[in-house]
Amino acid sequence: MLAPPPGQTFDGSEEDGIPIKASGENTVPQVGKYPMNTNSSTVPENEPLLSAGEVQKERATSVGTKIMGYVKCVVKFLKDKQLLQPPIIASAFAIAIGVIPFLKNFVLTDDAPLFFFTDSCLILGEAMIPCILLAVGGNLVDGPGEGSKRLGVRTTVAIIFARLVLVPLAGVGITMLVDKLGFIPEGDRMFKFVLLLQHSMPTSVLSGAVANLRGCGKESAAILFWVHIFAVFSMAGWIIFYLSLLF
Repeated sequence: MLAPPPGQTFDGSEEDGIPIKASGENTVPQVGKYPMNTNSSTVPENEPLLSAGEVQKERATSVGTKIMGYVKCVVKFLKDKQLLQPPIIASAFAIAIGVIPFLKNFVLTDDAPLFFFTDSCLILGEAMIPCILLAVGGNLVDGPGEGSKRLGVRTTVAIIFARLVLVPLAGVGITMLVDKLGFIPEGDRMFKFVLLLQHSMPTSVLSGAVANLRGCGKESAAILFWVHIFAVFSMAGWIIFYLSLLF
């Protein structure tokens, strides 16, 4: 039989030899009981993150970025719609120069420092009218048949009616409204007659050049052909109406 070691018994021998841990030794320590040093990781509330100059610079940069984004969107839209054509750009520059007095005296007047540039543009402009007529004539070398076939009779008639009938009527309304608002010199009938007459003129030949840049030269030439033919009769009627209205 088995016997216990000398001086020991089986009762309580194992319990005395096994160490027992306290009940609280395996628990996670609570954060509140131990103070933490937060001086190195926190920023005082009264100290600003950025100085006033840096804040203003950041705001100016953000505003400039937004403005440039809007400008890029507008330019992209105009390019997609193909509105940035040379005649349109030149007209916009001419309006801006004519409206601003400083630029007008610097470019357009006879004694302006850059009047030589204006004189050169006038010479080129006078030479462009025959060139545009040659371009239109080249598109009409076979007659308006091909362009008219592409547009159709209804489209051609609608364009002619809108240009020679509806546009002059709208011009009469606009001129009368502007006259009542006082923007036209009082008693200047010839000025009113010119304003009315410009709405009765046929489509400009320059529109044919712009349409030719977009690949619609034949259609534009056909419209110009028919509009100029019917404008002989429409302009006679509108001139009689304007003279009876003003004089």
